[in-house]
Amino acid sequence: MSSPLYERYLRTLKRKQWLIGLARLSVLAAFLFLWELAARLKWIDPMLTSKPSLLWSSFREMATKGSLLHHTWISTQETLAGIVVSMALGTAIAVLFWWSTFASKVLEPYIVVLNALPKVALGPIFYIWLGDRYSVYGMAVAISVIVTIIMVESGFKEISKTKLKLMESFGATKLQMLRMVLLPASVPHFIATLKVNVGLTLVGVVMGEFLSSKAGLGYLIIYGGQVFQMNLVMVSITMLALLSVILYGLVNLLGRYARKKYHHET
Repeated sequence: MSSPLYERYLRTLKRKQWLIGLARLSVLAAFLFLWELAARLKWIDPMLTSKPSLLWSSFREMATKGSLLHHTWISTQETLAGIVVSMALGTAIAVLFWWSTFASKVLEPYIVVLNALPKVALGPIFYIWLGDRYSVYGMAVAISVIVTIIMVESGFKEISKTKLKLMESFGATKLQMLRMVLLPASVPHFIATLKVNVGLTLVGVVMGEFLSSKAGLGYLIIYGGQVFQMNLVMVSITMLALLSVILYGLVNLLGRYARKKYHHET
């Protein structure tokens, strides 16, 4: 049985977590209240900023018609596809760099240049090459894949070389070292990379939808701005925020499961 002191510590910790959650909700509620108050008292122009009460009515109207869910689902699909492709491609290239020092030294300068390149400049190229639909996927992958390569490769370099040398001394092949040591030990780095990629891929998706798409939350934002419907813009931004929170939460759950499984196996 746990000691009374430890139980008191757990209760204190739980109380702090509740207070943190309550404080977060209070900050959001205060922000929405001040926004609504400022719009009603004409401190700000509701035509330019909208207001929470109008957002709720717009949300209900769009949700009833099904258009909001349709555009949100389009952006969700594009984001998930971008995350999967960038993680798979970025990890494969990082493995190549670990496998071949020659390839790493030859290609790493190009990775650095591509990382520094403003990805929005690639939008017209992707539009011409891939068309209005698949150019969104191109932008999503272009933004996140370079960061994936850099973060995963950095994680590989942090793995203890002693274990790899020990396996090599016993005659293990590079494939065995990769499968039995490198990839399992890199699970925390994969999770950290996934967390970064959630935000980066969403940025790529929205940028792609700005430039060429005819559907998605980014398209709604651009369309709302063009026809001066700020309610539509604000609702779309709110849905993007909710989508990012949900995806980040799913990555956290995946991270907890992966860490438990990894610690159990090791």
